[in-house]
Parts: sequence; structure tokens; C-alpha cells
Amino acid sequence: MKEATDILRIVGIILLGIFVLVVGIPLVLTAAGITLGILGILFGIAVMVIKLAVVLAIGYLILVGIRAVLR
Repeated sequence: MKEATDILRIVGIILLGIFVLVVGIPLVLTAAGITLGILGILFGIAVMVIKLAVVLAIGYLILVGIRAVLR
């Protein structure tokens, strides 16, 4: 079980890093005044990643709630 926890932690860190890159880079470029055609695509990806994170968080909360009820 320890290995599964470690793997989930590593996957979480990787997903967090991807999220920061996808959301942070367009924000920094916009703040710097650089507008590119690809910027819209990056914002679309950022919104998609945020939606995915919300769905995963809700699923996790449901799973933890069910686990708490069964104990």
C-alpha cells in the first residue's frame, strides 16, 4: 500500500506541475503584454485542466465520504 501512496503522490505532483505550466505561462505572457494566437489555445487548455481538477476533487471527496461511512 505504501508503493501505491508514493505513486499517487508522484502523479499528483506531476499533474500539479503541468497545471502550473498550462495556467501560469499564459498569465505571465499576458501580464508581459505578449499576445499570441496560440494564447487562446493555452487558455482553453487551462480551462480544461481546471475542469478536470474540479471533477477529480469531487470524485475524491465522494470516495473519501463513502470510505468514512463504511468504517
